[in-house]
Amino acid sequence: MKKILSVIVVVVVTLTQTAQITAFAQETDKPTVNAQACVLYCVDDGKVYFSINGNKKMKPASTTKLMTSLITLEYADSADKVVTFTKDMTAEGSSMYLKVGEKVKLSDLAAGMMMASGNDAANAAAISIAGSAEKFSELMNNRAAVIGMKNTHFVTPSGLDDENHYSTAYDMALLMSYALENESFAKLTSQKSVTVQFSEPQSKRTTYVNHNRLLSMYEYCTGGKTGYTMAAGRCLVSSAKKDGLTFVCVTLNDRNDWNDHIALYNYGFSQLACVECDDSDYYLEIPCAGGDDEKISVTGTKGKNIVVPFAKKENVARTVYADNFLYAPVKDGDIVGRIEYTLDGKTLASTNLTAVEYSNTQNKNKSIWTKIKDFFTYGKE
Repeated sequence: MKKILSVIVVVVVTLTQTAQITAFAQETDKPTVNAQACVLYCVDDGKVYFSINGNKKMKPASTTKLMTSLITLEYADSADKVVTFTKDMTAEGSSMYLKVGEKVKLSDLAAGMMMASGNDAANAAAISIAGSAEKFSELMNNRAAVIGMKNTHFVTPSGLDDENHYSTAYDMALLMSYALENESFAKLTSQKSVTVQFSEPQSKRTTYVNHNRLLSMYEYCTGGKTGYTMAAGRCLVSSAKKDGLTFVCVTLNDRNDWNDHIALYNYGFSQLACVECDDSDYYLEIPCAGGDDEKISVTGTKGKNIVVPFAKKENVARTVYADNFLYAPVKDGDIVGRIEYTLDGKTLASTNLTAVEYSNTQNKNKSIWTKIKDFFTYGKE
């Protein structure tokens, strides 16, 4: 074997398109949207790719229940207590049709909000969790601040109109993106219907159908929430995922919301592509000098996905940087290299190469001169 002279091994691989993607024209015209305000937001890179009055304060109607149901599910995940419906929990408008004295779990109230858009369910959850709708709205506004919803103020848990109850298309996109990180919420919002088994009366079992028709109209839709009042008009927040890429779409006061969401998603998916930076299945062995083992096993890691122009997905280069050999000791988890993803000479992301076993213990009896000799002669026959 020849003496090893170089210290870096570089392997460049141009990514090929592994997922079957429907062909779209790359110079797609932007869609015409009827909404007074709208936003198309990419969850994967946190950027807006289409906006009309995205930061205009408007009435969000029942899309408010995205926040109410999220907080409710968080409480239910820790303690899914049974709630007794009382007279002060009643509300006008859309309803889960709860009756005074009936008992359901917190998670059932969240289902009633997300499926039937129940104002009674929202009030019941708010009063049960915080003691009153007013105190619950404080929880909502505190969470909005955490999310970064700078132009939002909640007053009611249901979304019924109030002059001080407002949000923006952009803020609601941030909320939906944030909420999707909660597994319970993501599962609930994707359901076309949910059957609730009442705790009291135990004989009552009701199936609630999701008002979000986009789940049936658009194959890539993963969830969302409808809303409507006379003052707010038709409101819709939805999400869609295709080939690893996730968008959130928000339209406020839009009489053609279903079709507008589909048009916006088609536009987004025709312009962008997702490159998955998952190198967890990458494996190699690197010679190791100065230890008990001749080679050390190295594996890749998983990084965050990157978003690139659709037309340039196949131009993304994947470059592996690793030493020709290692020197003991090498511990399990030690970073010994990296894999970089670049496009047009710009590094977009990188993942680490790590040792996967503790298999090299340096021989402490070796002199410094022996170690130096090992360094320069390792691999020579």
